[in-house]
Amino acid sequence: MSVADSDTAVSSGAFRRPAAPLRALVTGYDGYRLAGFEPGIHLGLPSPCLTVIVTIDEPLDIAAQAAPEQAPGRYDTLASGIATAPVTIRHDGNQHGVQLALSPLGARALLGVPTAALGAWVVGLEDLLGSDAGELTERLSLEPGWDGRFAILDEILTRRAAPAEIDPHLTRAWHLLVAGGGVRVGDVAHEVGWSRRHLVNRFVAEYGVTPKDVVRLSRFDRAHRMLKGAAGATLADVSAVCGYYDQAHMARDWRDLAGVPPSRWREIDPFSFVQDPDPDDGAR
Repeated sequence: MSVADSDTAVSSGAFRRPAAPLRALVTGYDGYRLAGFEPGIHLGLPSPCLTVIVTIDEPLDIAAQAAPEQAPGRYDTLASGIATAPVTIRHDGNQHGVQLALSPLGARALLGVPTAALGAWVVGLEDLLGSDAGELTERLSLEPGWDGRFAILDEILTRRAAPAEIDPHLTRAWHLLVAGGGVRVGDVAHEVGWSRRHLVNRFVAEYGVTPKDVVRLSRFDRAHRMLKGAAGATLADVSAVCGYYDQAHMARDWRDLAGVPPSRWREIDPFSFVQDPDPDDGAR
């Protein structure tokens, strides 16, 4: 059985934005369920968001970390900062859980640390949330439907959200850089009233990556989402829409950030196509 030829494999899920008070902290909840596939690997791709995952039923088996000095591991829950390399996830043909995309402000308000404190490392969520991590795992696994699971996330995250702030100069620079449109780091430094060197130093101290990294990650993330969400989109279309010079430029970026070109990713990754609404929502 493979991604391409199985009649019984299911890749399904659900997406929802969090409750209004959390939207500056969490950009979205992605519920996912992969079932009946051939055992293999799935690439956890880089993005300009922090990643939090709470698994359902079985741990996530990370065979290769984004931080090369970190050993492989198995996680019931995890949190990771912003990386410029993928993680390689080994699976037995089944995966089930919820992935959250956090903003840098969300790292401070919900995890209690700046994004740079995590870097590319993966840590168990209990190291950051304490008993709330165990509550999340237990309640999400007992709740049968995605709507109920997302409501649990809203409840627990709203309860633990603490006042937090990031220097407004850094926040302005971040938003300018992730917006894309060919913005230059020097122009952003001028916009916020800092020298380029000062911007880079302060940026790395807060976010753990350089301004140039964030430009590349944002462009890559747009391409990733477009390739996943528009099955008929050609690589040439995606490269043009996402701000690459040409298709070859996009392929080079994908090799650097994902380890494979986008055409190969579409062939090998079971999460590379649109997930249908979960037909079993309401039953585990």
